[in-house]
Amino acid sequence: MLEYSAFTRVFDLLKPLENLEKPDLFCKKRDGIWTKYSSSETLDVIQNTAMGLVELGIKPGEKVAIISANRPAWNFVDFATQIIGGVTVPMYPTITVEDYAFIFENAEVKIVFVEGEDLFLKAKEAAKGNKNIQAIYSFDPVEGAPIWTDVRDAGKGKDRSILQTLQDAVKPDDLLTLIYTSGTTGRPKGVMLTHHNIVSNVKSLVRGKFFNLKAGDKALSFLPLCHIYERTDIYMYLFYGVSTYYAENMETIADNIREVQPTMFASVPRLLEKVYDKIMAKGNELTGFKRTLFFAAIDFGLQYDPMKKLGFLDSLKLSIYRKLIFSKWKEALGGKIRLITSGSAALQPRLSRVFWAAGIPISEGYGLTETSPVISVSQVDPIDFQVGCVGTVLDCLELKIAEDGEICVKGDSIMPGYYKNPEATAEAIDKDGWFHTGDIGEMVQGKYLKITDRKKEIFKTSGGKYVAPQLVENKLKESAFIEQCMVTGEGQKFPSALIIPEFAALAVWCKQNDIEVNGAEEMIAHKQVFAKMEEEVRMTMASVAKYEQVKRFVLLPRLFTIADGEITPTLKLKRKQIYAKHEAAILALYE
Repeated sequence: MLEYSAFTRVFDLLKPLENLEKPDLFCKKRDGIWTKYSSSETLDVIQNTAMGLVELGIKPGEKVAIISANRPAWNFVDFATQIIGGVTVPMYPTITVEDYAFIFENAEVKIVFVEGEDLFLKAKEAAKGNKNIQAIYSFDPVEGAPIWTDVRDAGKGKDRSILQTLQDAVKPDDLLTLIYTSGTTGRPKGVMLTHHNIVSNVKSLVRGKFFNLKAGDKALSFLPLCHIYERTDIYMYLFYGVSTYYAENMETIADNIREVQPTMFASVPRLLEKVYDKIMAKGNELTGFKRTLFFAAIDFGLQYDPMKKLGFLDSLKLSIYRKLIFSKWKEALGGKIRLITSGSAALQPRLSRVFWAAGIPISEGYGLTETSPVISVSQVDPIDFQVGCVGTVLDCLELKIAEDGEICVKGDSIMPGYYKNPEATAEAIDKDGWFHTGDIGEMVQGKYLKITDRKKEIFKTSGGKYVAPQLVENKLKESAFIEQCMVTGEGQKFPSALIIPEFAALAVWCKQNDIEVNGAEEMIAHKQVFAKMEEEVRMTMASVAKYEQVKRFVLLPRLFTIADGEITPTLKLKRKQIYAKHEAAILALYE
């Protein structure tokens, strides 16, 4: 493991690789075969690629863009850019040509690396008329496109002494990366993050012993590297000497988990919800004693609190449930899982409880791109967290709750500001250095941070009551029959909602109740199905204040998507856009 004092810039993580022979530092499966890069191979490729960038004339401070799904080459280009003092500009593969064009221009990108043909064509279109961009390289072979290995090969055999000179010139406060936030409105903003910002975050995670990782462990990675959440995790894995295995794609995650048998992986609540829903769907197919035992285990899990000591009878029940029911959950996750981290959105408490009961610890965290990203995280070994909260605040940060309930933080991992956007910077960071997160929260027991809503998303009903939509949405999604939803009601008598059912679960229910429907459209139009969804809404709203309860709703036949401009790449709702599309249906609820 790297010495603390030797870790002041992110590329310092490469130092131990000089004396470490790890056969599977970065791994990627393609076409059924795992390609594994050892620690020495990784270092050699990074240094050759760095020399290739130097040969291309990339100077300290200049920008290199990466638009690709996760793969070792992503890391190679990232580190190669870092060690010559360059700045990486990672972008989502799912955003529009217009956004790419804006970012290329705003960031003054010099070179672009893309995944394959589709993104090469999009980047080529976005680069039209841009005089800064020198070349667009593809990771996969594309006819008529230069390939990234050309850059690597251009650096082979060159005198690498210049690399040490360039590295020595990089200071901790130098810019490491520009990450353009997706945003729910307007143009993306370029978040400036320095080496010190991210190093501080990684050091705090390690110092706080939030994750019990060690050399020899494996991590499966599938969340996008262009988001700071997964990227900082990768840096943390390197610090510990953990091997990173990249999933083939989002559809193969379950198979890759069983094959890799990871110790840890980072997730988002949406994926954990889908895992839970699939388990519940299988449970619903059971009969007799097996079904009774399955749902007894689930009911126990939904009440479980890992912070509370169990009595003799409950301890006995838990051991039986873990042996007969929950052991199969662990097997499905490879059998060696010790930790799942969850971030980017609120995790439903029921999921936290039942996974912990299954012996699968989930560490929920909270943060933003602007905070590098972690602000707080739940400690799992030893256990020290509160279900429904997002853990304790990292020691590199100070946190305060403003008078209006907004969470404000300042410290080493806070961005210097938004690139070329002093107005947005001044709006986000006040004169005393406090970064305003835009989230509303509170401290529980003076120690655990709890998020209650987004400040700008709270609305007021015609009765003068304030409603926090995220809080209500999270309650609705506790139903196994609700996959997505958006609560609205500004200036209206009561809150209403757009609801997309969990159609797989609903199909099982329809079959059990002898309801013949073909497809989502028929399903949501069926009177019995609508009545079932009304029942689910009533049940989830029972624990919500009366003025916050959803009284009426519209069922939609398809999910909100990035492609349709309804959610951001980080799965946040674009409320204005969604409302505009469904305004007539929403207003009809109040007639």
